[in-house]
Amino acid sequence: MNRPRHTRRALLAALCLIPVAAFAAWQLIPPGRDKFATLQVHRGDIESSVTALGTLQPRRYVDVGAQASGQIRRIHVEAGAQVKEGDLLVEIDPATQQAKLDATRYSIANLQAQLQEQHAQNRLAQQKFQRQQRLAAGGATRDEDVQTAQAELDATQARINMFKAQISQAQATLRVDQAELGYTRIYAPISGTVVAVDAREGQTLNSQQQTPLILRIANLSPMTVWAEVSEADIGHVKPGMQAYFTTLSGGNRRWTSTVRQILPVPPKPLNETSQGGGSPSSSSKSGSGRVVLYTVLLDVDNADNALMAEMTAQVFFVASRVTNALTAPVAALQGGTRPDMQLARVVAKDGSIEDREVRVGISDRLRIQILDGLNEGDHLLIGPAQSSGG
Repeated sequence: MNRPRHTRRALLAALCLIPVAAFAAWQLIPPGRDKFATLQVHRGDIESSVTALGTLQPRRYVDVGAQASGQIRRIHVEAGAQVKEGDLLVEIDPATQQAKLDATRYSIANLQAQLQEQHAQNRLAQQKFQRQQRLAAGGATRDEDVQTAQAELDATQARINMFKAQISQAQATLRVDQAELGYTRIYAPISGTVVAVDAREGQTLNSQQQTPLILRIANLSPMTVWAEVSEADIGHVKPGMQAYFTTLSGGNRRWTSTVRQILPVPPKPLNETSQGGGSPSSSSKSGSGRVVLYTVLLDVDNADNALMAEMTAQVFFVASRVTNALTAPVAALQGGTRPDMQLARVVAKDGSIEDREVRVGISDRLRIQILDGLNEGDHLLIGPAQSSGG
């Protein structure tokens, strides 16, 4: 059955009026809280901290070098080996040192023989002088002959003293040669772990030019974090301050410690060669910009050997911490009349906005502690006071 044409026109007109009426009703009804971009006030733990990157190094280590020149005959350890103080580490070919030692011994023997000869000459000169003295008492010799005998006696005594001094000097050289021969066998100065071996068997060492580094022994517990703190943050870090750090390999594990020392000048890292001059290696320049990083030292036990040398650590120096505190997002607050006062815009359920002055405490740069002015569950406006629907 077909409807009349005027009925269809009336129905179409009514349908067109529905969106218009709905839009008018939306304009009259308050938009509500959900039309705004807000963040909520809630309770949680918060800490104020300074962050830095650091490198792990053994607290105690010894670089073992060679004090004798020669070819390395045998290395008895490898990286990772556990050694005790006094263990034999390296043997250097002792041929050169042994030859020097033998030569010095022969030299001493020669000097001692010459000294014995001079003692004999001295006894003879003494007898001649005494005879000249007796003859002079009886007027049977000249004064010149007496003086000659006296001079000969003095000369032989002087040569005795000279040979004694040369023997003492040679004996000192002998002790040096004995020590150098002993340096061809290198022993562990401390107990620990061999963390690096920088020489190879068959390598020739020249200790006269520099002290060649052969290996490094370290105690892997405790370890030390060498943390680099920026110039802007170093004033907030103090000795004894609590800190913790994480590593890339440690997952969610935290190692806790306290600040042992703040170095006044950024030093050279342990794995870099010092170039002298004492210039801070942690300072860098790029164009006109300059970044200064100061080194802060923290010690930590490493009984399970989970920490290794040269690991990178993310360090957090904790200035203050509170638990179960009322917190708000930093992005939802604005500067107030004082550093401890902030302004917040609270959005009610019906969409109305109230400006409040809020007293704040510590901040972790994302959230800030609320001491007064807000309640748990309050919704805070972020951005301009416009609805999210545009």
